[in-house]
Amino acid sequence: MNAPVTRRAFLVGLAGAAAAGWAWLRDRSMVTATGEAAPTPAPLTTQASPVPPTTTGVSEVTAQSTMPAQSTMPAQSTMPAQSTMPAQPTSTPPPVAPAVRVDALCRQAWGASQPTGSFADHTIERVTVHHTARALHDNRTAPATIRGHQRFHQEGRGWVDLAYHFVIDSEGNVYEGRPVVAAGDTATRYDPAGHLLVCCAGNFDSQELPAAQHAALVNVLAWASDRFGAGVDTIRGHRDMASTSCPGGKLYALIESGDLARAVADVIARGGVELQVICGDQAAARVRQIEI
Repeated sequence: MNAPVTRRAFLVGLAGAAAAGWAWLRDRSMVTATGEAAPTPAPLTTQASPVPPTTTGVSEVTAQSTMPAQSTMPAQSTMPAQSTMPAQPTSTPPPVAPAVRVDALCRQAWGASQPTGSFADHTIERVTVHHTARALHDNRTAPATIRGHQRFHQEGRGWVDLAYHFVIDSEGNVYEGRPVVAAGDTATRYDPAGHLLVCCAGNFDSQELPAAQHAALVNVLAWASDRFGAGVDTIRGHRDMASTSCPGGKLYALIESGDLARAVADVIARGGVELQVICGDQAAARVRQIEI
């Protein structure tokens, strides 16, 4: 049989029930209408205050981390590394070999006589072109014709030797005359000292200058210009120095027009000329070939 409930116990129980009901109502208020728990508010954080815009209109927010990393910035120097620069030449380049070689037949090869006296020395400063004034119709007679000119100069003119330093025949063969260190001779009134005398065999008042003879003349003059420092502007005809028709109107026209000087300058620009006096069996064979 149950014990009777006292007034005090009743009041204590009533108070406990009220407390439990209040707790239930408090928990109920934490649930949303959909039955999901309300989200817990995110903790407040302190944000960086914006910096006032700059004069360029760009808003700079305080964080420096928005700037590109230094490693991504372009290198300050755009010059190539020293090791990639072209190497400087360490030595002088070798001289350019002459583009043309000319063989001059020595005096012994064409049968020259010995000089009859002493030469007058000189220093070459210019070049003068002559002709023999005797037509050379058959080039096989060229060596004999040159011997005839030497004989006339020595016996008829009383000169020491052939007047010219070089003679060129119609096929372009070059013959050694008197030594280049010896002044030439002339029957006209000018002093040939200082002149290199180059003579073309033939009479160029009456005949054209053959192509082979013209080419050999250009080469000899180009060699002389380099060898003696006589500029192409010093190339003259005999008639420029004295009252004569030498070297003939057809040859002189090449000098007067400047065509000869231009051709000489072109050969020099392309490498120049090496002139070598040849003698002995080689030269003798060449002369025999000319005379056949």
